[in-house]
Amino acid sequence: MKVALANLLCITVLASSGTSFPMERRGAATGKEKRVQYAAWDDVNVLAHGLLQLGQGLKEHVDKTKGQVRDITIKMKVFNVTISELGKLTQRLQEDSEALKAKAQSLEERENLLLNVSMDLQQKTEELLKDRKKDHERMNKLEEKVDGLMQGEGLEAAKDNYSDARTIQWMLEAQNKRIDDLVERIKQQQEKLDKQNVRIRTLQNQVRISERSSLKRKENNVHLNESSEQRDSPVAMASDCHELFLRGETTSGLYTIQPTDSEPFEVFCEMTPEGGWTVIQRRQDGSVDFDQLWQSYQTGFGSLNGEFWLGLEKIHSVSKGGNYILKVQFSDWQDGAQTINYPIRLNGKERNYSLRILGSPTGNLESSLSTETSGVPFSTRDKDNDQKNDLNCAKQLSGGWWFSNCGRSNLNGRYFVTPAPKQRHQRKQGLFWKTWRGRYHPLKTTTMMIAPAEIENKS
Repeated sequence: MKVALANLLCITVLASSGTSFPMERRGAATGKEKRVQYAAWDDVNVLAHGLLQLGQGLKEHVDKTKGQVRDITIKMKVFNVTISELGKLTQRLQEDSEALKAKAQSLEERENLLLNVSMDLQQKTEELLKDRKKDHERMNKLEEKVDGLMQGEGLEAAKDNYSDARTIQWMLEAQNKRIDDLVERIKQQQEKLDKQNVRIRTLQNQVRISERSSLKRKENNVHLNESSEQRDSPVAMASDCHELFLRGETTSGLYTIQPTDSEPFEVFCEMTPEGGWTVIQRRQDGSVDFDQLWQSYQTGFGSLNGEFWLGLEKIHSVSKGGNYILKVQFSDWQDGAQTINYPIRLNGKERNYSLRILGSPTGNLESSLSTETSGVPFSTRDKDNDQKNDLNCAKQLSGGWWFSNCGRSNLNGRYFVTPAPKQRHQRKQGLFWKTWRGRYHPLKTTTMMIAPAEIENKS
């Protein structure tokens, strides 16, 4: 570049000073003397100074351009390193996801194997119970025979039969011991199954979280100027209160859970010796108005430390993973109390959160919930889903509930402090459970809670 500038400068000086060489002018016929012209020295200096400034400016521009090229090269190297690290991170996340999937599949296979073993043990137990029943029958017959012989039909024969009876009794005791051992083994297998189920659900949540994290990081790679941040995979939350119990939580109170395909939310857990129950409703002092519209019953309302309704969508998200038990507890103003348990299945929004009772309830009371196989949809005064064509049960009785024909139960009605209203049309709007002391008997407290069906096997 310097040589080119020097050559350009020389050519320009020569071209500009060309007028300084002597030039002859010939007259046509006059014969005048020759004239010699020279360029002024000041003009040459000015021209040379301008060319030097131009060369200096070009040099500065070249130096500046070189610096910019160096900066761009450094940035490109940094960018290439970042892209390479992001690629390695994405590959590592994919490998972790595949490993978690393989582990979850292995655990599912082990669970199936344990289920088969448990079924075999149950069949053997049933067979042993049948054998035990037969042995009891034989024992009873032998005892009758021994009694008859001891009364005078022959002492020798009586002694022989009595010896046979003792032998059979010993066999029965041995059989009973074997049955007890098998029952204990079945309980241990069931506990292992419960723990395996929790581990599988935890791994499934971790796989899902890992996939989401990997997808999010891939999307961030599109924004090349943003810095990447490595985050550790979060610990999966429990899907319900019973899973928290299996993880070692034994104190009742507020916890945060995250059912499958759901956002985390807070619940009140009632921890008992047999497991953890997710409380979905509580009435105790009338501090919360339960005469709410559909939207409120769908999302929930009230305070988890006081009176509340958890929300139909949250209840569905907790219980949709399998068979659940609904426990209903209530008391009256005379300090009487009752509890009744139902095996249930709660459908989703598309079926208006219809409640299906899957079997006979356990407890001292008859059922006050409809046992229709198709289930009973939930109703509120602004969304009438009950089976009364000429009447809106929610308007008639107050609150939202699984109304069938308006008459058997309503634990979300108006809260009456004793004594109850004298007017009949007001009393029927209160809290009641018809199969316990009648339709117009006011209740003082109610609690509804759910837990996996396996909890009943331990109670």
